[in-house]
Amino acid sequence: MWLSFLPPPPSAAVVHPFAEHIIYSLLFFIPMLAATFARVNSIATVAIYITYTDLMNNMGHCNFEVVPKWIFTIFPPLKYLMYTPSFHSLHHTQFRTNYSLFMPFYDYIYGTMDKSTDSLYEASLHKPEDVPDVVHLTHLTTPQSIYHLRLGFASLASKPLNSEWYLWFMWPITLWSMITTWLCGQTFVVERNTFHKLKIQSWVIPRYTMQYALESEQEAINKLIEEAIIEAEFKRIKVGEELNRNGEIYLENNPGLEVKLVDGSSLAVAVVLNSIPKGTSQVLYRGRLSKVACSIVSTLCHKGIKVVVIRKDEYEKLKKNLSECDSNLVLFEKSSDVGDDVSKHEQVMAQKGSVFIPFSQFPPKKLRRDCLYLETPALAAPKSFGNLHCCENWLPRRVMSAWRVAGIVHALEGWGVNECGDKLFDIDKVWKASLQYGFRPLPSPAST
Repeated sequence: MWLSFLPPPPSAAVVHPFAEHIIYSLLFFIPMLAATFARVNSIATVAIYITYTDLMNNMGHCNFEVVPKWIFTIFPPLKYLMYTPSFHSLHHTQFRTNYSLFMPFYDYIYGTMDKSTDSLYEASLHKPEDVPDVVHLTHLTTPQSIYHLRLGFASLASKPLNSEWYLWFMWPITLWSMITTWLCGQTFVVERNTFHKLKIQSWVIPRYTMQYALESEQEAINKLIEEAIIEAEFKRIKVGEELNRNGEIYLENNPGLEVKLVDGSSLAVAVVLNSIPKGTSQVLYRGRLSKVACSIVSTLCHKGIKVVVIRKDEYEKLKKNLSECDSNLVLFEKSSDVGDDVSKHEQVMAQKGSVFIPFSQFPPKKLRRDCLYLETPALAAPKSFGNLHCCENWLPRRVMSAWRVAGIVHALEGWGVNECGDKLFDIDKVWKASLQYGFRPLPSPAST
């Protein structure tokens, strides 16, 4: 029974006995049928009516107060025409009060209004802010990724990010959201989680991946990230995971920061190294020379694994970072021009059975059915990790990127150090700590 939810979660809005679903459907169809018989109905009217009822139903079960007091101050009669989440929560806790769905007017008429309705509403508005211990700072990827957030469509958020054909029909809304976030977008909370004694939140920078490549947007993006870090400092958050130049710029601008910035590079390196099949003797490196890439190449060379590089400039830069074991770094020059990422031509030329292991947060496009493609550096979350229902970008459900996991592990272990700039935390230490807290490597495609 939906009344058994105390307090009501959002799912209580749609969880009802079968007979009650039938009755609800009939009741909600009465206005539409009446308008149809009166020949005053239209497609727009039906769409507005369904949208309104669905919005109000979900709002009433969201379990936190979202209706500001100033609305009722400006138009006092509205309290009789629109209910609030705190109003409907009393129906779930007291059972025999606040029966009205959407319009409290009828409870006032029949005397079923709970006496504590107004006081509960006031108390809900003045509830202390829930301050997290760890903040995962991320950003939007593709223009359609806005629909994959929990604020968008739950059905899409529960699946890995993919460009569905029907989302192309929503381009007017997509374009409007892009313009809005560009002009006046502010960092917002998209997810709240719990793990052990930690409260964890994910904050989204309202900028898309393509905007990060524009020099004209760098200053605005840096400002948004720095404002988020300062807000985390003000709230005395323990660990914040950040973006852009690995966070070094924000430490330089704010030398007195107490919040620890963790870019998670060490755990990303550990995940990649432990993803390489045992017995591998040679690895072909392709990609941008990031801190993660340089560390992976260096570690592989020290382990006696030959790393083949096909660009001379990359080879020279990597060789400078290798004080020893540089004999395991091999240059294999090709006549064709190669881009920064794994190109279509390079995938076609790969041997059958090759394993593609990405080391960035963006997966390569899968073009070969006879090769194996691993996920971007990530770990499966333990069952005790709470409220993890939506997918993180291209990853499967209940799978978290290594960069995100690293910040959580740092907070759990109480490591009071920053991991940003050129600094890299102990790879083995962070890997063992992650496994200790129940995070597990993803099974390889070959084993599944």
